[in-house]
Amino acid sequence: MAGVQEVSDATFDSEVLRSSTPVLIDFWAPWCGPCRAISPIVEELAGEYAGKLKVVKMNVDDNPQTPAKYGVRGIPNLIVFKSGNVHEQIVGAVPKSKLTRAIDSAVA
Repeated sequence: MAGVQEVSDATFDSEVLRSSTPVLIDFWAPWCGPCRAISPIVEELAGEYAGKLKVVKMNVDDNPQTPAKYGVRGIPNLIVFKSGNVHEQIVGAVPKSKLTRAIDSAVA
């Protein structure tokens, strides 16, 4: 089963923008309750979409450049990238069904 990979400002371009498959990135922080609440759902999605979607997380406290570049003001903030571009951005702890819809439209 594919896991959730940590990315940083330094690895963002190679791991997300140049990925051959769509990428779901979870911008989070350890102190964020809603981030911790949504984390198991993000991990489930990594398993369910293994081979079709890369799932990564970025700690916004440790990596300030990338969140600023993509206008991440509130967390959790999940962005689906396809071919290096933002396909969809979802802010807040949302139901799994909302994430699934965003992912399905990117991997279709």
